[in-house]
Amino acid sequence: MTMPDFQLDPRLVRRRAERAATGYASVDALAREISRRMAERLDYIRIEPKRILDLGCGPGADLPGFVTRYPDVPRVAVDVAPAMLAQARGERGLLKRIMRLGKPADPDFVCADATALPLTRGCVSLAWSNLMLQWLHDPLPALKEIHRVLEVGGMLMFATLGPDTLKELRAALPPSDAEHLHRFIDMHDLGDALVGAGFSDPVMDMEMLTVTYTNLDDLFRDLRVSGSNNAAVTRPHGLVGKRHWASLRANYEKLRRDGRLPATVEVVYGHAWKAAPKVADDGRAIIRFERKSA
Repeated sequence: MTMPDFQLDPRLVRRRAERAATGYASVDALAREISRRMAERLDYIRIEPKRILDLGCGPGADLPGFVTRYPDVPRVAVDVAPAMLAQARGERGLLKRIMRLGKPADPDFVCADATALPLTRGCVSLAWSNLMLQWLHDPLPALKEIHRVLEVGGMLMFATLGPDTLKELRAALPPSDAEHLHRFIDMHDLGDALVGAGFSDPVMDMEMLTVTYTNLDDLFRDLRVSGSNNAAVTRPHGLVGKRHWASLRANYEKLRRDGRLPATVEVVYGHAWKAAPKVADDGRAIIRFERKSA
């Protein structure tokens, strides 16, 4: 499942994440709030994982929560950007290692693309992904990889961004043939991709959050510092003119309410399970025989 006329540059996405690693924690309030809401949804799901995968872990802010919820369960933290993993690891000096004696083991940190995970089949019970899928113009290959590394009965829980994210900025942009703003995949298309990847019983919901800013430059700063600048292949490759920026600012300023400028975020939440396969890898049907109780 792709958006045929929209492609992201994965190398640019990685470079932006690399540059954002050291400052990301200063602008991650939205990611922290979404993580909290994901955790609330997890409260209602019965699962006792043997191993947890945090896919797109960034600087690792979600990792401590797994220790609180699932003590002593091994964790695997995966991110495409080495600098993000360095932040997640933190200081690894001798003193810190000594101070960690008797505490839960550190996660395994793995630098990898979500579409090619260096993990064995069925090795994790819970895959968690907070705001990673929107960095893939086609999430299906990554969802297939997640399905592969989950054990039967394992679960994927994720949050990503929907198409109404930054709708005010999109509407304020002057007409242009270039792709000035990232596009996001619809919730229903994501549901289709989950089924296409082999997941069963997908459950999805969506909510709109509104972040407000004193001025437009603060919004641009948050996007820049978090590495969320436009990474479309068809993005403008040169500087846009003063008239473009003046028009954008004037259009956005019309939305000011109570002294603040709004920025909408459409958050899509979902979880789905890996059921026992009905077909073998070679295409043959799997027939299971169960002993009948007396």
